[in-house]
Amino acid sequence: MSNVVLKNLIKSYNGKSNIINGINLEIKDKEFIVLVGSSGCGKSTILRLISGLEDITSGEILIDDKIVNDVHPKNRDIAFVFQSYALYPHMSVYDNIAFGLKMRKFDKTEIDKKVKEAAKILNLDDLLDRRPKQLSGGQRQRVALGRAIVRNPKVFLMDEPLSNLDANLRVHMRAEIKRLHRNLKTTFIYVTHDQTEALTMGDRIVVLDKGIIQQVATPNEIYNCPKNKFVAGFIGQMNFIDSKITDGCVNVNGINVKLPDNVMQKNANDSIIIGIRPEKMLDGDIEIRSKVDIVELVGGEKIVYCDLNGSKCSARVPLDYKYGEDIVLRMSLSNMYFFDVETQNNLLYV
Repeated sequence: MSNVVLKNLIKSYNGKSNIINGINLEIKDKEFIVLVGSSGCGKSTILRLISGLEDITSGEILIDDKIVNDVHPKNRDIAFVFQSYALYPHMSVYDNIAFGLKMRKFDKTEIDKKVKEAAKILNLDDLLDRRPKQLSGGQRQRVALGRAIVRNPKVFLMDEPLSNLDANLRVHMRAEIKRLHRNLKTTFIYVTHDQTEALTMGDRIVVLDKGIIQQVATPNEIYNCPKNKFVAGFIGQMNFIDSKITDGCVNVNGINVKLPDNVMQKNANDSIIIGIRPEKMLDGDIEIRSKVDIVELVGGEKIVYCDLNGSKCSARVPLDYKYGEDIVLRMSLSNMYFFDVETQNNLLYV
């Protein structure tokens, strides 16, 4: 068992405002869970608290159902993979991977076996004699992973391990880490600010903002049923349109759109925030006109920006538009999200 449980976890510095504000989270055995949020939301701090590199202010951390608040980091049976790789430049790849085992006085034969097994898993067999300066960024990251693997830990902690790599290499390493998780069959807790990494890698995603969990769910649930406006805007792209309600309708660029009855029943204000994703802006029978402001070519598709009720919105389009051209957007109520203007909550979240 390698489950991790956080109970009412709070972290503050010098008694000032909380960096982590009452986190409750249960991470299952063998789960790959991703903590995602903008800079300063507390995601890396949570990793450091779990590892014991920082002391908690209050609350409990359990690993394998045992409270580890006062357990020294080296005794928590956790491996930490840092953003900076933290390799020893004067050591070979072999010695970098073996370093932790040597410090723990493992037998030389056992060390050699573990290092070579890890090297095979990570395709580092031919690089064991090289120094870190002779490696690419992706190879260095694999060495850092190898150093963690040989310890056979209960839990892997990864703090934005791919952020220093170029775009193509990040895609490759995402697949490598997922494959590694599948082969090792242990618990991974992964931190990133990259929504694509979160959506493609996690069994579940934990969305954080200002030290508070906003939503915990599978990638599909997070994307298709965001709990509030923050989650909707952070995971994937979302257009937000501020609208006044009159007789159960909102007016968008001169077109009256009748709100669903269940939305009206839950909304207590005379205004509402409509959300719709760029890929759904041409998928419906509600025709709304605007003018093209900006055109972006992104690979095999085009994204145009236009104005809806004074809000800048984007749409993925198959046609070639130019600045100033008229554009007809075709939207559907079934593809829209509705957010309370005061609480920012999704009115249709269940």
